[in-house]
Amino acid sequence: MQQKTIRWICTALILLALNVSIAGVVKIELPPETQSFKSGPDVALANAQCLTCHSVEYVAMQPPLSQTGWTAEVKKMREKYGAQIPQDEITPLVDYLTQTYGVVTNGQPIATPAGNLPPAANLGVVALATRYGCLSCHSVNAKIVGPAYKDVAAKYRNDPEAFEKIAAQIHNGGSGKWGSVLMPPFPMVNDSDTKMLVEWIMSQAK
Repeated sequence: MQQKTIRWICTALILLALNVSIAGVVKIELPPETQSFKSGPDVALANAQCLTCHSVEYVAMQPPLSQTGWTAEVKKMREKYGAQIPQDEITPLVDYLTQTYGVVTNGQPIATPAGNLPPAANLGVVALATRYGCLSCHSVNAKIVGPAYKDVAAKYRNDPEAFEKIAAQIHNGGSGKWGSVLMPPFPMVNDSDTKMLVEWIMSQAK
């Protein structure tokens, strides 16, 4: 009886191992992004700090929170979940969330002031990309959330409309060119900053 039990257990283990090997790797495909953050002061900050870890829907589904409520949420993301939000960016990020997804405006979008971001005159292009949050989702050599800039440059290297296409992607956002992940729009990037960013991205093909 004991031997039969041992044989039965061994057979069950073998069958289990075979099933695991046959099953292979299970691929889970997440649904594409369908929303982008509402326009408002420091929307670029929200794009840079929030989209690295979760979708816009996570913010949009929250009830209209007060400034105290959004402060608690942002600090929780930073202290409990390890979000790399600099201390000096907590207040402007909370202000943006409160004004666009909180009780201040009852979730209604507000206009983005043209002078919200500093001029690029005294910024290097890498500092400029950091200020707009580009480097939270992209790097020069490796895919993060979005494609590596060297891959973008390689794709458009021989395209005479490369500047216009990349500039449109920056201003309008979208998805589909590099997968289903949504790139949020950055309409606040002015023409001179856009020129610097596109030229820098295209220089990675050299």
